Amino acid sequence: MAVARAVLYQIFLVVTVIPYAIACLIWAPLPLKLRYRLTVGWPRLAIWGAKVILGIRWQVKGWENLPDEPAVVLSKHQSAWETMFFAAHLPRNVCFVYKRELHRIPFFGWGLALLRMIPIDRAKGRDAVDQVIRVGRQRLEEGRWPLLFPEGTRIAPGKAGRYKMGGTLLAIAAEAPIIPIAHNAGECWPRRAFLKSPGLVTVSIGPLISTKGRNPAEVNQQVEAWIEGEMRVLNPERYDGE
Repeated sequence: MAVARAVLYQIFLVVTVIPYAIACLIWAPLPLKLRYRLTVGWPRLAIWGAKVILGIRWQVKGWENLPDEPAVVLSKHQSAWETMFFAAHLPRNVCFVYKRELHRIPFFGWGLALLRMIPIDRAKGRDAVDQVIRVGRQRLEEGRWPLLFPEGTRIAPGKAGRYKMGGTLLAIAAEAPIIPIAHNAGECWPRRAFLKSPGLVTVSIGPLISTKGRNPAEVNQQVEAWIEGEMRVLNPERYDGE
């Protein structure tokens, strides 16, 4: 049954992404705000499909912590589920930081390229961080929310990676608050796994973290402490051996 659901969902994604990508090219001349709202219809559809076909439900804690102002979102990263969820359900246009090579992916990459996010060349090292700060500040001035995964890659449930400074440096440079987010999507949607498990994903949005006039290392440590602390609240059984 799990294999059948996984196959059906994969077919659902392929069948829906192709017409959406073609539509993205058609409505490319429209204003960005409208184009974004139309384009994120596909991740919204993908999250709906995951619920109906795979049985992956979701709930959110801390909606009230989201500000009505530009901010930098720093989140745990466990799967592809949260990337689609954030685009579909956060109240402002989000701008992901991602490797530029994704633009080469047929259909999906084409639609992504049209949304004016923050593509970077990771091979450039420090220059890539400078690009995140420069382009990220432009996106904040447009009223959008840059969204970064500070661990840099998907991390298995119960594990933690090194929290990189790029998102914190951007927030401090722009004097923008940080929205920390923890979630346990990896419990249902494992990293690089074809098979998914039905269950409830909890997305937990933390209190805003101020950055104005603060030390980057101190802010980054606060972000990590809140996210990793909340992960222990969401799935304490993963940390019993600590």
